[in-house]
Amino acid sequence: MRLLIIFLSFVLLVFQYFLWFHKNGYMDYNQTQEEIAQYKEENTKLSQRNQLIAAEIKDLKDGVNAIQERARSQYELVKPNETFYRIVKEHK
Repeated sequence: MRLLIIFLSFVLLVFQYFLWFHKNGYMDYNQTQEEIAQYKEENTKLSQRNQLIAAEIKDLKDGVNAIQERARSQYELVKPNETFYRIVKEHK
Protein backbone atom coordinates (compact mmCIF):
# COMPACT_ATOMS: atom_id res chain seq x y z
CA MET A 1 0.00 0.00 0.00
CA ARG A 2 2.84 2.34 0.85
CA LEU A 3 4.40 1.69 -2.56
CA LEU A 4 1.14 2.61 -4.27
CA ILE A 5 0.95 5.93 -2.39
CA ILE A 6 4.55 6.74 -3.31
CA PHE A 7 3.91 5.88 -6.95
CA LEU A 8 0.71 7.99 -7.12
CA SER A 9 2.51 10.91 -5.45
CA PHE A 10 5.29 10.64 -8.02
CA VAL A 11 2.74 10.61 -10.87
CA LEU A 12 1.04 13.67 -9.35
CA LEU A 13 4.37 15.52 -9.17
CA VAL A 14 5.13 14.65 -12.80
CA PHE A 15 1.74 15.95 -13.91
CA GLN A 16 2.26 19.15 -11.92
CA TYR A 17 5.65 19.64 -13.56
CA PHE A 18 4.12 19.28 -17.01
CA LEU A 19 1.25 21.61 -16.09
CA TRP A 20 3.48 24.43 -14.88
CA PHE A 21 6.83 24.21 -16.64
CA HIS A 22 6.62 22.06 -19.77
CA LYS A 23 5.85 23.27 -23.29
CA ASN A 24 2.25 24.56 -23.57
CA GLY A 25 2.07 24.76 -19.79
CA TYR A 26 0.90 27.62 -17.62
CA MET A 27 4.10 29.67 -17.97
CA ASP A 28 4.02 29.35 -21.76
CA TYR A 29 0.34 30.34 -21.72
CA ASN A 30 1.06 33.54 -19.76
CA GLN A 31 3.91 34.47 -22.08
CA THR A 32 1.69 33.92 -25.12
CA GLN A 33 -1.05 36.12 -23.62
CA GLU A 34 1.46 38.95 -23.11
CA GLU A 35 2.67 38.63 -26.70
CA ILE A 36 -0.93 38.72 -27.96
CA ALA A 37 -1.59 41.91 -25.98
CA GLN A 38 1.52 43.54 -27.48
CA TYR A 39 0.52 42.52 -31.00
CA LYS A 40 -3.02 43.87 -30.52
CA GLU A 41 -1.62 47.20 -29.34
CA GLU A 42 0.72 47.33 -32.33
CA ASN A 43 -2.13 46.44 -34.69
CA THR A 44 -4.24 49.25 -33.25
CA LYS A 45 -1.46 51.77 -33.88
CA LEU A 46 -0.93 50.48 -37.42
CA SER A 47 -4.66 50.58 -38.12
CA GLN A 48 -4.82 54.23 -37.06
CA ARG A 49 -1.83 55.04 -39.23
CA ASN A 50 -3.41 53.24 -42.18
CA GLN A 51 -6.62 55.24 -41.74
CA LEU A 52 -4.66 58.49 -41.81
CA ILE A 53 -2.80 57.42 -44.93
CA ALA A 54 -6.04 56.34 -46.63
CA ALA A 55 -7.64 59.72 -45.84
CA GLU A 56 -4.60 61.53 -47.22
CA ILE A 57 -4.67 59.44 -50.40
CA LYS A 58 -8.38 60.20 -50.83
CA ASP A 59 -7.68 63.93 -50.42
CA LEU A 60 -4.88 63.78 -52.96
CA LYS A 61 -7.05 61.92 -55.47
CA ASP A 62 -10.10 64.14 -55.03
CA GLY A 63 -8.79 67.66 -54.95
CA VAL A 64 -6.11 69.97 -56.23
CA ASN A 65 -6.15 71.96 -53.00
CA ALA A 66 -4.63 69.09 -51.05
CA ILE A 67 -1.80 68.78 -53.56
CA GLN A 68 -1.14 72.51 -53.41
CA GLU A 69 -1.21 72.50 -49.62
CA ARG A 70 1.19 69.58 -49.45
CA ALA A 71 3.60 71.16 -51.91
CA ARG A 72 3.57 74.45 -50.05
CA SER A 73 4.01 72.99 -46.58
CA GLN A 74 6.53 70.23 -47.29
CA TYR A 75 8.62 71.80 -50.00
CA GLU A 76 8.35 75.39 -48.77
CA LEU A 77 6.87 76.70 -52.00
CA VAL A 78 5.63 79.94 -50.44
CA LYS A 79 6.60 83.12 -52.24
CA PRO A 80 8.69 85.70 -50.31
CA ASN A 81 5.85 88.21 -49.73
CA GLU A 82 3.08 85.62 -49.51
CA THR A 83 1.36 84.35 -46.38
CA PHE A 84 0.04 80.82 -46.53
CA TYR A 85 -2.95 80.04 -44.32
CA ARG A 86 -4.11 76.52 -43.79
CA ILE A 87 -7.81 76.24 -42.95
CA VAL A 88 -8.84 72.95 -41.41
CA LYS A 89 -12.50 71.99 -41.31
CA GLU A 90 -13.76 70.69 -38.00
CA HIS A 91 -15.19 67.18 -38.27
CA LYS A 92 -18.32 66.55 -36.23
